[in-house]
Amino acid sequence: MSPPTLLVGDVGGTNARFATVHLVDGCPVLDRVESFPATRFPTLLAAVAAFIEGCTIKPSGGVIAVAGPVTNGEIDLTNSPWRVSERELADLGLNPIRLINDFVAQAWGAPIMPPDQLASLGGPEAGDPNATLAVLGPGTGFGVSALIRDSDGQQVAMTSEGGHVCFAPGDPIEDEMLRILRRRYDRVSIERLISGPGLLNLHKTLAEIDGREDHIEDPAAITEAAMADPQSVCGATLARFCAILGAVAGDIALTTGARGGVYIAGGIAPRILPFLKASPFRERFERKGRFQDYMAAIPTQVILHKHAALLGAGRVGFADFSQ
Repeated sequence: MSPPTLLVGDVGGTNARFATVHLVDGCPVLDRVESFPATRFPTLLAAVAAFIEGCTIKPSGGVIAVAGPVTNGEIDLTNSPWRVSERELADLGLNPIRLINDFVAQAWGAPIMPPDQLASLGGPEAGDPNATLAVLGPGTGFGVSALIRDSDGQQVAMTSEGGHVCFAPGDPIEDEMLRILRRRYDRVSIERLISGPGLLNLHKTLAEIDGREDHIEDPAAITEAAMADPQSVCGATLARFCAILGAVAGDIALTTGARGGVYIAGGIAPRILPFLKASPFRERFERKGRFQDYMAAIPTQVILHKHAALLGAGRVGFADFSQ
């Protein structure tokens, strides 16, 4: 029996992206990719139903990657009011259907990225192909996963909520940032700084440290001003953002043993790529004391492909189908 047409989804706090997918020479290929703003539909179920309604070939099953933890086949998105269960999705004719974490999908997608869909942030061209790789990155929130690999070809993706671990300052300015943010949040996670909303937190915190007023309320305005003038106060904010991202990426590489490489995913990194390449990202990534040589051997790359999570979800779906 030939592989079916599947539905795949990538659902974050801002947008939901869906596609149908089929296999070509063992690799998932996307058809009819469509994006829905989260504000357009009252429920995720309604968004999925609308996508299926527009499909000429109806998908028989699928995998939907979601930004948050999946518990007993149900999801309550961390940065969105949407909730849905596999049981509800099955009522739309999707059987089998799986919900997985969005960065689990990114982890499955990372190894099949074409070379022209990756941008180096330093280190060797390639890591150990039999070692774990880590995928992380900022968007509406901050996602983390790892694809654990061994020399026998076995692979398993790690489900994680690593974006909610505590922020660890790396210098006196970051010590002060943490002190200020604790007044607001009590417990300060990575996501409070390294995300779209986190960029705004970071900018306002630095303004307070510098003793200046600031009235920017849109993270996009910060990145736009920083890209136009890296020497501006917004440039300083974005440089700090990139530095902390590098430090966090290095911590995650150490935690997961990601000698296969570290991939930066999410919507922000590709948009600020020239700035990110020139930033302290790699210096902070490698600055791990006695493990500096260990870190220098790990490649760091940005995933440029807009639909890497959809491709990863396709890998999961067809692997399920073949069992």
